[in-house]
Amino acid sequence: MSVDFRLSVVDQSPIRMEGSAADALNETVELAKAAESFGYSRYWVAEHHNIANFAGNAPEILIGQIAANTQSISVGSGGVMLTHYSAFKVAEVFNMLNLFFPGRIELGLGRAPGSDQVTASALAFPSPPVGPQHYPKQVSDVLNYLTDSHADENLFSNVTIGHKGENVPSVWLLGSKYESAFMAAQMGLPFAYAHFFGMGSSEGPLIVDAYRKNFVASEFLTEPLVNVGVHVLCADTDEEAKRLASSRNLGRLFSITGRAKGIPSPEFAANYQYMVDELEFVQNYARNCVDGSPATVKDALTKISNDYQTTDLSIVTICHGYQEREYSYKLVAEACGIEGK
Repeated sequence: MSVDFRLSVVDQSPIRMEGSAADALNETVELAKAAESFGYSRYWVAEHHNIANFAGNAPEILIGQIAANTQSISVGSGGVMLTHYSAFKVAEVFNMLNLFFPGRIELGLGRAPGSDQVTASALAFPSPPVGPQHYPKQVSDVLNYLTDSHADENLFSNVTIGHKGENVPSVWLLGSKYESAFMAAQMGLPFAYAHFFGMGSSEGPLIVDAYRKNFVASEFLTEPLVNVGVHVLCADTDEEAKRLASSRNLGRLFSITGRAKGIPSPEFAANYQYMVDELEFVQNYARNCVDGSPATVKDALTKISNDYQTTDLSIVTICHGYQEREYSYKLVAEACGIEGK
């Protein structure tokens, strides 16, 4: 069955082993320009802190750089980790971005720390970290600030983020668990499900289905809207894609075991001596990724689209070399039939 895909990019700004954060950030901007030319609909940048593999710790700054260097692609956060910040400040920042680039800015919100707990404490210091129990209220506050719809009894009902454009940034909730899905449903917001976090192949479609079944229409959205993020690495052949993906897999292993020093090269990965439990981990991790030739990738994405009942997919591609990463996005776009400029 033919699928009319809408493809987007989620970019974590990966740093190469022996590379620099400056390279990673400049490559993010270059990749955004390429993605726009390939026909991708939106470009979201992630937020991570104190993680050696990724350079993107300030999505709002990257969004401004990307939007200024592109013409029409929607640009947003995938996402802002709201528990680190004031809802008022987040609304101010994204309202300002929207004034610069009207109609192109999207605000994806998440509650994961994007870091370890010590780093989360450093982000909040000298105040204590905000617990996840405050997240629903923070999201409501962001929406209220963006739309000037605070209830009169609210302590900050007379506080405004300033002049606004003709529209407000589109707000998405990000997540990989039922709690996030139910929250997005009850607030009437679009839901971006992180299949690439690792639960996708088993619980993911059920989580997304729960979002749809519990959706309540709102002023922001009348019907459920789902985006699914997928790890993809595409090359001319299945064998080459697997070779390139070995960098991503080993980089992930190093990250969760506290040894991250950037994304290693395929040659480094080929020579690495895996212990039995490490090999089992990377094999399980790779099963939730889509790696292969254009035909292989298209078939896999079609299955994911059918499983989740959405054609709106975000592609996350991590490998050692920038040219290979850009080429992967180009091959995916061509295979899935999206057209660029």
